[in-house]
Amino acid sequence: MTTQHPILVVDDDVALRTILVEQLTLDGEFTATEASSLAEADALIAQPDFRFDALILDVGLPDGDGRSFCAKLRKAGIKVPIIMLTGSADEADIVQGLESGANDYIAKPFRLNELLARLRAQMRSFENSEDAVFNIGPYHFRPSAKTLLEPTRNKRIRLTDKEAAILKFLYRAAGKPVARQILLNEVWGYNAAVTTHTLETHVYRLRQKIEPDPANAKLLVTEGGGYRLDATGLPALS
Repeated sequence: MTTQHPILVVDDDVALRTILVEQLTLDGEFTATEASSLAEADALIAQPDFRFDALILDVGLPDGDGRSFCAKLRKAGIKVPIIMLTGSADEADIVQGLESGANDYIAKPFRLNELLARLRAQMRSFENSEDAVFNIGPYHFRPSAKTLLEPTRNKRIRLTDKEAAILKFLYRAAGKPVARQILLNEVWGYNAAVTTHTLETHVYRLRQKIEPDPANAKLLVTEGGGYRLDATGLPALS
């Protein structure tokens, strides 16, 4: 199983947007959602169940400047990688885009393989940074720090390396069940000495930390011959 990263593509050029979406989804590495304007992008981002791991954003859009929109997202606390597309290769224009909070800036026309390579590089960097925070039920999950923070009770849960890796991979599966053997291979690698019993033991201990009632799991559930993370399955605890 390949973890699919959801990407938001904002561009008013229908032909370019179509090509980008086709290339992003070609190998199953990414899923893509399209928006042709800043208003459409805003509406998508405002949806509580919508998430994206990166944003490809055109500078010139019919209802505004992509650089201003980028700055707005950063001010709102959205820290995922943003790659801006522009018709200008002028240095001052590129500097302005980067200063608005963009991670990278690519002038049109560009090579698709280069865009994909830069996208992957920015995502790898982000996922290993302190800025990466994923919401799981009542918790804020920081993979780099291996911690879960429950803001309502100011409670911090420390995770082991393997526990953090399990949560991260299940989160990336976007609510789909992951078979035990696949999860085992992803977290431990192809190690013949490690069995699914090892995984089950780690899941048991993880549930003891994050579930109010470990015997009746709401977040880390058993399903489809493996496990599924229901990131919305548990309300704020009191």
